[in-house]
Amino acid sequence: MRYALLIYTPPAMGEPDPAELQGVMAAYNAFTKAAVDAGVMRGGEALEDAHTATTVRVREGKTLSTDGPYAETKEQFGGYYLIEAPNLDEAIAWAARIPGAQLGAVEVRPIFEIPGGSPSDQVATGAAAG
Repeated sequence: MRYALLIYTPPAMGEPDPAELQGVMAAYNAFTKAAVDAGVMRGGEALEDAHTATTVRVREGKTLSTDGPYAETKEQFGGYYLIEAPNLDEAIAWAARIPGAQLGAVEVRPIFEIPGGSPSDQVATGAAAG
């Protein structure tokens, strides 16, 4: 089963110390290499800071956009890994190894498998509902 490991970390307080940032990046690179080497890695991306987000809502047929993230929280969604694991316990074990879990939280969420394939498969074949 595929799982999204959603990384939430405290917001940055000013400019990061270059040595500290280098250490954090080394830890993430080591985690990524371990996931790739174990054959569980299916994808993932880091995101820009939450202040760069734009939230879109459609209300009564009108598109409304607001600068900033959807909700005010103490932690920010910073990125994710997409992994393949045989069960939730193994996905949790991988999530615990993500460096962000030490200062923030990692949400483990199963991927909803679309009957008949993924949305990208449906778009590629013209089968997506419109």
